[in-house]
Amino acid sequence: MALSINEIKAGVTIKVDHNIFMVLDTVHVKPAKGSAFVRAKIRNLRNSNVIEMTFRGVEEIEEAYIDEKKLQFSYSSADMYHFMDQETFEEVAISKEAMGDKALYLKDNIEVTAYSYKDEILTINLPNFIEAIITHTEPGIKGDTAKGGTKPATIEGGATIQVPLFVNIGDKIKVDTRTSQYIERVY
Repeated sequence: MALSINEIKAGVTIKVDHNIFMVLDTVHVKPAKGSAFVRAKIRNLRNSNVIEMTFRGVEEIEEAYIDEKKLQFSYSSADMYHFMDQETFEEVAISKEAMGDKALYLKDNIEVTAYSYKDEILTINLPNFIEAIITHTEPGIKGDTAKGGTKPATIEGGATIQVPLFVNIGDKIKVDTRTSQYIERVY
């Protein structure tokens, strides 16, 4: 189905040049001379690149219907990550490329939301916050605040985040998966 420029709003998914994009932000412009147009900031759902595009009133923009599924992480093998569909209990395999850096936050039985177009999984969304155990970090030295009171630490999935100096190996922490930031220590 073709969309008009008035129907392009944040959250709408569109197909442009065989790629699927989600509209993040739009500005509708009605100049004094000429026809109206929309300047949109859009994110490619396959590789997460954000670009800006301009759509004129005469263009036909194709809407892309995205399916949303709840999946539970089971295991990983070679270059694939295996999930179980929460509704049909079928196994779904997602490539390493589609997962990207999100794979660093995967834990056994974590539930994710997968977005697919015509049975091709484009991307997944992790829960906003996860609890993870610190697997490696340097010991914090009392009085060392030259770096703003943080140090790098690796969590069990493999992601490296900045944590306060008092956090040690084996501590369980809460991490924001959207920004890779330390939130708090969990007891």
